[in-house]
Parts: sequence; C-alpha cells; structure tokens
Amino acid sequence: MTDTQVVIAGAGPTGLMLACELRLAGVDVLVLERLPEPRTVESRAGGLHIRTLETLDQRGLLDRFLERGPVKQGVHFSALPLDVSDVTTRHPYVLVVGQCEVERLLAERAAEVGARLRRGAELVSFTQEETGVTVELADGARVRADYLVGCDGGRSTVRKLAGIEFPGTPATMTALLGDVELAEPPAADIFQERREHGIFSVLSFGPNWYRVLTSEFDHVADRDEPVTPDTLRKTLLKIAGTDFGMHSPRWLSRHGDAARQADRYRAGRVLLAGDAAHIHFPAGGQGMNTGMQDAVNLGWKLAAVIRGQTSDLLLDTYQAERHPVAARVLQNTRAQTALWRVDDHTSALREVLGDLIGIDEVRLRLAGMITATDIRYPMDGTDDLLGRRIPDLDLHDGRVYEHLHRARAVLLNLAGLPQLHAVVTGWADRVDLVNARPTRSAGLDADAVLVRPDGHIAWITRTGRRPDLDALRTALTTWLGPAGRHAETAE
Repeated sequence: MTDTQVVIAGAGPTGLMLACELRLAGVDVLVLERLPEPRTVESRAGGLHIRTLETLDQRGLLDRFLERGPVKQGVHFSALPLDVSDVTTRHPYVLVVGQCEVERLLAERAAEVGARLRRGAELVSFTQEETGVTVELADGARVRADYLVGCDGGRSTVRKLAGIEFPGTPATMTALLGDVELAEPPAADIFQERREHGIFSVLSFGPNWYRVLTSEFDHVADRDEPVTPDTLRKTLLKIAGTDFGMHSPRWLSRHGDAARQADRYRAGRVLLAGDAAHIHFPAGGQGMNTGMQDAVNLGWKLAAVIRGQTSDLLLDTYQAERHPVAARVLQNTRAQTALWRVDDHTSALREVLGDLIGIDEVRLRLAGMITATDIRYPMDGTDDLLGRRIPDLDLHDGRVYEHLHRARAVLLNLAGLPQLHAVVTGWADRVDLVNARPTRSAGLDADAVLVRPDGHIAWITRTGRRPDLDALRTALTTWLGPAGRHAETAE
C-alpha cells in the first residue's frame, strides 16, 4: 500500500492547480488520473479571466501562460460585450488558451515542485476513518492518505461515494461543440448569433482549425448519445443555413444547461473542488476559472491542517467562502442561457439590458461577477477591503504579487510601523513580513495589510490610524493557527 498525505482524484486544471499549491507548502501529493494519456484536443474551456491570471501571477507562473495564447477584450454577459479595460488590474483582458494547454502547463509545474501524477489510475472506492482515507484503484492497488480531494469532474466518483448530494436544475437545451476544419469559413468570427432555431458560433482557433458551437432550446438529448459529424452538420444547417464546408473533426462534444452544486464540499476527510462540486452551462467562460480558484482557496488551508499549524476547522471556511461563489456562477449562467432564447420577448429584454450595460456601474458589476474580481470573502471587521483581493501594488522593491510566489501569508508594512515586528514573531514560520513602501501611484489607503496566501486581505490598518494589534493577532490566529505552533515535517 502506498502512503501519501493527499490524494487528488483528477488531473484537470483544478486537480493540478491544487497539487501545485500543496507542494509549495511541502505537502506530499499523489494525483490519480483515469485517462492513460494527457488530453491533446479536448478543450471545452478556452480562456482565463482576470482573477485567474492574477492568481497565476501571484505564483510566478503567468509568463509561461501568456506565451501560449493571445489576449483580447472577450468578457461578455450572454454575448453582450463587457469592456474591462478600466478594471483595476494589470491584466484587463481574457487570455485565449485551451484547457489542454492549461493542463499541460500545470502538469509541468506540478512535476517541477515534486507532485506525483499517476495516469491510467481509476479510483473505484474508498473508506475513511478518523485518521485517514484508504483509496482503492481499479487495478487493485490501494493508497492511504490523510485527505482525499475529488477533482474528478461533473460525474465525480468521489462525490457519489462520499454520499454528497448534487441538487440543482436539469437541462433544458442541447449544445454541440466541434473542433473542425472549414472549406468555406466565414470572413470573420461569428460569436453567438441568434437565429430562428437557436444560436451558433464559428470561432477561429488557429490555422485550419475552427470551433463550431450550436445551441437548440427546448430539446434535450440523452447525455450518453454519441455526437457524430453528421449530428453537428445537420444542427448547423438547421440554425445557420450552412455548414461552412465542415470536415475533418478533431473533437466533438455535447452538453446542456444543467446547473448543479454539491450541498457540501466536505465529508470528513473527503473534499470536492471544481466540476465535482459544481456544474453549469459554460456561459461567460467561468467553469475552469472557478475550479482553479477553488484550488487556490483550498490548498493553503489543507496544507496548514496537515502540517499541524491549525485545527481542521479551518477547512470549514473553504465551503463557507467558495460555495456562495459557485452558487452565483450557477445563477448568472442560468440568466445568460435564458437571454439567448430567440423569441421576441427575450430580444426585447436583451435590448434593455444592452442599454443598461452602457451605465458604468452596471457594466462593472457584471464584469466583476464574470471575472471574479469582485469576490469578497466574509471576514470579521467593518473595513470594505477585508476579504477582497489585494491590488498588485507597485512597491519600492517590486510588486505585491511577487511576494506571494511562495504561497505564504504576507504582512505588508507599508508605513514602517515598528510594532508589527513584535506581533508577527510568533508566526514567522508562516508569514513573510515585508517592509516596503508603496510608490506614489500605488493607490491603497493603508499603512499595513495582512494578505492571506490566496491574495485576499485578512487585516488592514488605514493610513494615519492607530493599528489594532489585537485584531491583527486574531486574524493571524484565525487563518494561520496559534502563534508558535510550528509546522510538522511534511515528508
């Protein structure tokens, strides 16, 4: 029997991102992937939003991703464009990169930091006791772990075996996706054009490679019914009136607008993340991004528990913070699919919403929701910045995000407050104290800020005010464990 600290079921973007996060904290990780080889063509997700790009920047990984695809102003709400050029970020765009490439880059990074990945390894059962989880594989092998995390997709075996309910709304439509070649492509990309019988898109994804998508309302196909080139061709002809000379498919897929969410993200020593915890129609490109952000929220918390720095009650904050985020994604994707319907009433509603998006407050509210830049986790305290993401301030020694590369908490001493040194001493093994003044253009009204490893603000003292050091100690204890409780050896 193999022993490890964490078993992750699933080597998609969520599972691999989680493996990277855990390894940065020194936790031993084994990723089990059912498929024997990496995906090379199946890229349902096709882009990374602002908050995910910021997260990759916080880990020093962004440059390798930016090399793999173009950036564009591609944020939208039900195909109504949302300009994000004035969002406060260094990355006001969408990075167009396929899920397969994301998985390849994250697998490369996971190997660099020492995560183990076993392909062709299918989890078929597990048992958990008070002290750990025993996982059994299809080939009869067994693995013993402290924790098991299901990142194994919408039909998650881990979720089902854990007895976690998956309530939600059933599909009301059928969407087809095909990565194909076109003999008669359109002159320019067509993005979600509404016609009498449904909607379709034709997007250029590279030389001789187009992504064709169709959606038919009030028609729900059997989810196990195979998708053939003829199926896609007939649907495209019905909706668009042409098949654009479609041939040589690389990949074909079908999905609906079912929206479901696990009623709990944790059952003892078993946790869920990504599509195993929530599924929805891929409206606005939020799915892969939400899963990767799940992983970053969970990783440092699970590592702190495993390393003995804090109690496992910290894991309860994972659901408290991430369940509402995914619930909102499910709701906004339901709204977006409703707005795609092709009747006159929906057309009128789209026209009204399009006018409202011209109001900056409306546009930025929707953009913040789609890009996850408006997330505010619940925190004790009244300051509006508590729980929000830290801006990537320019400091005299670099940028804030550069100080988060090690996935440790950071106490930014922006005003040189001497009393912070004595407070943070008990957490020196978990917190990096950064004495660096911001540049004049930094734009944050604060003398000091405690930033969690995931980049969210846990304590702040405003410029010129007396710092509440008791509140700082409470925040340090809440998120990082009691002072002086040093980490146990991880390996």
